[in-house]
Amino acid sequence: MTVKRMDNVGIVVEDIDAAIEFFIELGLDLEGRAPVEGDWADGVTGLRDMRVEIAMMRTPDGHSRLELSRFLAPPVVADHRVAPVNALGYLRVMFTVEDIDDTLVRLRKRGAKLVGEVVQYENMYRLCYIRGPEGILIGLAEQLGQQTARENPIGRNR
Repeated sequence: MTVKRMDNVGIVVEDIDAAIEFFIELGLDLEGRAPVEGDWADGVTGLRDMRVEIAMMRTPDGHSRLELSRFLAPPVVADHRVAPVNALGYLRVMFTVEDIDDTLVRLRKRGAKLVGEVVQYENMYRLCYIRGPEGILIGLAEQLGQQTARENPIGRNR
């Protein structure tokens, strides 16, 4: 059997309200927000007496979701928010945006910081990394020109 789809990407945050506001400014919609706890939650996470508040954010096309989680119990045990782009494990989530310059102006008002610079990859994309709320690493990509399908630049012959 093959995978049917990717359901969501999860990010643990301390200030869930600020994270929700940031991702709404980016263009995601708040799909729902709820507390999660109980035997089933303990079982799936392997954390006993887990209590967490989650917010599910949805991209405008409805195909992707971002799950923001704020753990109330047990306490958070590790912090990867300031890891550089070459760190092992979760790296970043990337969003395609209509206008990267406008997006940066709006997100800077919410505390976003540009990691390097906005660069152009061939005639396909303008790209950058930013640090969002709590230092979360986020990629932004603006597709250039008229492309009929999502191109994978890694799979192309050079």
